[in-house]
Amino acid sequence: MEYLKEKIKKEGKALNEHVLKVDSFLNHQVDSNLMDKIGDEFANYFKGKDITKVVTIESSGIAPAIMTAKKLNCDLIILKKKVPNTLNNDFYQTPVTSFTKGNEYNLTLSKGFIKEGERVLIIDDFLANGEAASGAIRILKEAKAEIIGIGIVIEKTFQPGRNKLEEQGFDIYSLARIKKLSEGEIEFLGE
Repeated sequence: MEYLKEKIKKEGKALNEHVLKVDSFLNHQVDSNLMDKIGDEFANYFKGKDITKVVTIESSGIAPAIMTAKKLNCDLIILKKKVPNTLNNDFYQTPVTSFTKGNEYNLTLSKGFIKEGERVLIIDDFLANGEAASGAIRILKEAKAEIIGIGIVIEKTFQPGRNKLEEQGFDIYSLARIKKLSEGEIEFLGE
């Protein structure tokens, strides 16, 4: 997606060989026009697959996921990183290690929002080591949902996430695939 790549080149900041800061348009301030285009792109790629729910992990995946859900005319489920007080004990949960923050959290989904056989599309902001997506997959499999695909806004191709997910047979569609990062430099796959 060229528009996203241009946005990353213009406003993204490679802090080092592993961290790309995109807080001016994706995860602190959100560019609503870009999110609309991202929703169109994911919806077009996954159209005709009878998706019944879009699933994301709070919080940076919410903006692209809600636009995708809107375009696919289905509901969005937000997997929580902290158990809300109102959830009681009726939930699925799995531990996940955050690449960016370097901490572990328990990914949580209320059983009331997912039914056996739901056809689910996972949307996430970044794919690095695949830990967040793997956590979402574990929860959705436990709920007996069918995972139709995984949409990623920005993929770091130099990290093992894609291979980990493809080995499990998932259809992964990434909008911007980064080949290399270094301080002040961003190189996309195919450039």
